[in-house]
Amino acid sequence: MTTQENKQIRMAQALSERAHDLLISLNFAQKQIGYIHTFDISYGENIAQRTMLEVEIAAAAKRQESSTTHHKYIAKASKHLHSVIEEAIAKQLHDLDTIYHEVVGIQDSVPAIFDILAVRSASVGRLEPLVNDLSWLGRELVSLVNLPQYRKKNSKGTSIKVDTPALALRYLGLENLQMVIPTMAVRHWMPHATEPFGLMKRKMRELSMSTAIAAKELAPFFGVKEQHAFTLGMLLELGKIALVRLYLRTFERVWQAKVQIARDKKQKDLHTALMELSPDPLFLRNLLLEHSADISRKLIEKMELRYLPFNAVMEEYSQTYLPKSHKKIADPLPLTQVMQKAYGYAQMLVLKDSQLIEDDEAEILLSHLELTEEMRQQLAKCAFHNLQLTIL
Repeated sequence: MTTQENKQIRMAQALSERAHDLLISLNFAQKQIGYIHTFDISYGENIAQRTMLEVEIAAAAKRQESSTTHHKYIAKASKHLHSVIEEAIAKQLHDLDTIYHEVVGIQDSVPAIFDILAVRSASVGRLEPLVNDLSWLGRELVSLVNLPQYRKKNSKGTSIKVDTPALALRYLGLENLQMVIPTMAVRHWMPHATEPFGLMKRKMRELSMSTAIAAKELAPFFGVKEQHAFTLGMLLELGKIALVRLYLRTFERVWQAKVQIARDKKQKDLHTALMELSPDPLFLRNLLLEHSADISRKLIEKMELRYLPFNAVMEEYSQTYLPKSHKKIADPLPLTQVMQKAYGYAQMLVLKDSQLIEDDEAEILLSHLELTEEMRQQLAKCAFHNLQLTIL
């Protein structure tokens, strides 16, 4: 491996970790930059140094002052609590049925709809009974078509209100539904609340949307169907959705049990320490880095999609999810290449939105992703925050 390739991999890994940090919170991502000293890595040549942010200096000072006996006791309580949580999560990850149906809440009609949308014989009539089974999807579709920008007008210029899912389906048409339904499904599966990580749900949605749109734009360069690329791009973060839900739920259950025991045994110090604990951002971030791609793979396989060729792609994608992974796929499938490039590009976009990536870093990442000038120009034209639907 050349020095240049090594530099690219290291930078891509640092930026991938930073994007995961940002999913937790902007504050956490800023602290991690100050703490990990990403920019101190030596690549054998000088790279632009960035001045330490005020927030990073403050965080470093705070860490210093926190090493009191009380804080050490809290840290010890947190470590013990999280060792129990880690074990509980490891057990739950073996029960894929529960994760699929109960933790994420995937109903069988949704993969069936994805399959219908993937075939030439697709029709609104075939979708209708399945959508009627999913009351949340029917409501979402009706709400969408009644937005002011999509409302049709009659000959008198009065807006026509659509009030049934069947009408909404016909109004949108199959081409729009190929994007709308995967987007609505993933939005429905997102955790309803992610406290104390308030903006996490929004960041995950932005990442999914940007990945799917980038994948759709890159698909023609690799001879891949745009609908396949968009749908899989939306589904890539299923593992994160499952893990965030699982961690927050498990933390609450284990924490409450520990608090009850400490109260019953009158362990005042332990009870006080536990009352100061909240979900750990570093634990959750590491959980996402280590397991999310593999959980996505398993959940997509469990969908048993008949007409969407995703299983072999997810096998390749999950093996090479982290840039530092030395598992190089010799001849990756075209759709795998689209996913890798689209996801890396989407990570760059979310980092840019939060001003957490410098221009030189972005350039190194784009080179690592092997995005040609033509691909970059195509992606640069895109709007990544909405679907840009055309309703006739």
